[in-house]
Amino acid sequence: MQKLADFKLPQFFNYPPYFTLQPVRDTREKQIQLWKELILDYCKTQKVFLIGVEEDFPLFSNSAIDRTLSHEARETFLSAIVGEGRAEWLDKGHRKCLILWHRIQDWADIILHFVRENGLEDSVMTVEEIRSGTESHGTELQGIDRTILMRALKLLENKGKLALFKGTSADDEGVKFSV
Repeated sequence: MQKLADFKLPQFFNYPPYFTLQPVRDTREKQIQLWKELILDYCKTQKVFLIGVEEDFPLFSNSAIDRTLSHEARETFLSAIVGEGRAEWLDKGHRKCLILWHRIQDWADIILHFVRENGLEDSVMTVEEIRSGTESHGTELQGIDRTILMRALKLLENKGKLALFKGTSADDEGVKFSV
């Protein structure tokens, strides 16, 4: 996982009350909004797709001011992102959160753009090639979470833009584009 030194933090990150859930409703709403934006921005720039509430996540602690978010605060901020459709809980206990800095439809659009830009309209690729193939290097698709990729591909399949086919293993699942 990337370190915070690789990411430009907002000034308020060093403000101690930022790490404590605020009791006044208006202040808390502003705090939640700031955290939502920070988490999504960090995840997008660092290509983070999963956050464990109980795991060490760089944004949840600030050693410079000796502050760490409580479990309740972590869950509150992630739940707010889930409420906007920009994340999903992967378990009923709210321990793991799948971050969707792009919604699934947006990922589907990115895939279509990728296909057109690389002249892949009538070609076949493996799912793994989309995530790590030569064409995907330097694009948003490089290293995309497999769960997110598969959901975007299934959405495109339902729209008739491609066909998915199974291989002998997950590594050789194929995609036939028909854009």
